[in-house]
Amino acid sequence: MIIIFDLDGTLINTIDDLGQACNYALAACGYPTHKIEDYPRLVGNGINRLIERALPEQHRNEATVLRLREYFVPYYDEHNCELTCPYDGITEILHTLKEAGHTLAVASNKYQAATEKIVAHFFPGIFDVVLGERENVARKPDPQIVWDIVEAIRLLGDKAIDKEDILYIGDSLVDAETAKAANLPFVACTWGFCTEEQLASGNPNYIVQHPIEILSIVE
Repeated sequence: MIIIFDLDGTLINTIDDLGQACNYALAACGYPTHKIEDYPRLVGNGINRLIERALPEQHRNEATVLRLREYFVPYYDEHNCELTCPYDGITEILHTLKEAGHTLAVASNKYQAATEKIVAHFFPGIFDVVLGERENVARKPDPQIVWDIVEAIRLLGDKAIDKEDILYIGDSLVDAETAKAANLPFVACTWGFCTEEQLASGNPNYIVQHPIEILSIVE
């Protein structure tokens, strides 16, 4: 089976490092900062949307977002593994799935360089394909990232892939919409950045409270 995981809020808790980087960019450009606990409601659609949502409403324009991004990215690149950590049980479950012969992939709205760095740091040798936000490729919930992952895996194995053998796992309504757009079964994780009630509104195929529950779904 091919199992596609979202990154932030699903495999790792990135809120502290994301919040610190965004606050750094905001302060550097003279804007008010936010409490770290406010950031879960701001994330999920990539760095530009995070910055946009963090800005005062009257300053939410492309030029300002791009100016703050120039501060955000270098800071985040340097500090993105300092306060970030895998959720309890995730590392063990990934190793179990890998050893069972499943093909594992990451589909993230975090920009590609940071996605690759963080996955390599916390989960070396685990994932077959790792894709994040890339230039001229639509972000989730557009399903293009799913098709790109499937194609990359097909090339690795040089064989056709049955869509019925693909599972998508994430922690947000963005992930729910991505899975729906790709016509894939969706597993909603309650330990991430959305409440269980919010996740239920996305009509997931499964809702799990702990990573170990994923094993019963894929077996």
